[in-house]
Amino acid sequence: MLATSWLSVLHIMGVILLLSALVLGGISLFQTQQQQVVTLKWRKFLIALQHLALTLLLISGIALLVMMQFKIETWFYAKIILFLVLFSSLIKAYKNDSSILLIQRKAGWLLACIAFVAIYGLVILQPNFT
Repeated sequence: MLATSWLSVLHIMGVILLLSALVLGGISLFQTQQQQVVTLKWRKFLIALQHLALTLLLISGIALLVMMQFKIETWFYAKIILFLVLFSSLIKAYKNDSSILLIQRKAGWLLACIAFVAIYGLVILQPNFT
């Protein structure tokens, strides 16, 4: 029981870190010009923060699943799909490629924010799809 509560705290810390990475990333994306995106000063810090948050979420989430003996609700599958959308759109937004336009980066960031809010909504509401 104590291990589950510690893992839940780690999972929530990962969510908070990811939210802060999204906010800081959005601020940096909307304050830069097209030619400055790849050489952004905060870019390495933001990517490191995203990696830390996503790794913490994955490891603690998998550990919590194992401890709950894989008792999965139906909304959990939607949560996994939205997590993959969040992950892929963050890759698009912060990829080190000068051919990606600033508007594409902003769209990737916006999709990541929408996926984050949708995941949060699923966790809070826990709808029953049966």
